[in-house]
Amino acid sequence: MTIMVQRSLLRICIILALYIKISRSACLFQGNKVNYHIMNFLWKMGGYFPQQCLRETTDFRFPMEITKVTQKNIIRITYEFLQQIFQLFSKNVPVDVWNTSKIENFQNGIHHQIEELETCLSEEQLKASSFQTWIQKSSTYSIKNYFQRITNFLRDKQYSHCSWEAVQMELRTSNIIFDSLWKKKTT
Repeated sequence: MTIMVQRSLLRICIILALYIKISRSACLFQGNKVNYHIMNFLWKMGGYFPQQCLRETTDFRFPMEITKVTQKNIIRITYEFLQQIFQLFSKNVPVDVWNTSKIENFQNGIHHQIEELETCLSEEQLKASSFQTWIQKSSTYSIKNYFQRITNFLRDKQYSHCSWEAVQMELRTSNIIFDSLWKKKTT
């Protein structure tokens, strides 16, 4: 091989290595795509709310203060929200009514999105001020409490089919709120 060919190959390798490094560390998370994935799953699993379950509804008190978050905080809040959804669907799901392979696919999709968000979070944390960190902790605490209320409801109702239907409807509603947050972020 000539020296010119070797230098050209070396340049190509360096450019390729830099591209791989940059593309792996870049935040590629797309909130709207996640919302679509979650909503699609929830509709496929339950469809319309069964009439026999009307007695099982409750107000889970979605933490509306998170709707006031800034663009800088939305990634942390979405990360916590997805973590909580993943944990929720890892416990006592009504496999006799819901398709287990669809639940597994849903969890795999959520897990993949969580991994993408972890890249975004490491970038975000390098830039965050102490005030932003405090806001994030407050918001994630609110989300954890919200999901604790959901978990308590399911446990109190002994993870019945109707209690899961109520949770499913609640998550559809909260997902609509998250969708509007992501749309605000991108405008």
